[in-house]
Amino acid sequence: MCADLSPVIAATCQWLLRAYPAADGPLNEVLAEVQARQAVTVAAWLRYPTAMDAALVTMAGPGGSAHLDWVVGADTVLPEGEEFAWRSWVDETVASWAACLLISPELARQAVAAVDGGEHEFRRLTFPAERDRQAAALLRHPDLTAPVAELHRDQLLARLDHDSDPVGSA
Repeated sequence: MCADLSPVIAATCQWLLRAYPAADGPLNEVLAEVQARQAVTVAAWLRYPTAMDAALVTMAGPGGSAHLDWVVGADTVLPEGEEFAWRSWVDETVASWAACLLISPELARQAVAAVDGGEHEFRRLTFPAERDRQAAALLRHPDLTAPVAELHRDQLLARLDHDSDPVGSA
């Protein structure tokens, strides 16, 4: 979609991976990162569907990670310097929507269908193998990610025009 969202996607993905780290090992880290990046990409495309939307968030900024850090209890040390810089590009709504997509492959498939039109491969997000689930066990755990997913889930469901609550179902 829009390359202007790359700082938001990168920072929000990084935040999710730090909040919900992968299982030990380099392969698990890569698999978890791919899943997080796919979820954040789809969420960002949903949240900012036009070039104008992407330009506005780039100009105004997405809001940063402070509230998310507080929600997950990671706000004990205030970030400084480079750590603060990348965290300023974290988008709370995108992180929340990505968490929803990670815990519900069915919702992820619906979201991908809404934004992608079959142009990109999001298989690790939409049809995760057991290895994917093991690598990203914390990222995909509905109880652990619930505080983040609940923040903006209703907006995601409204964006996808849902009447029911499929989040958490597989």
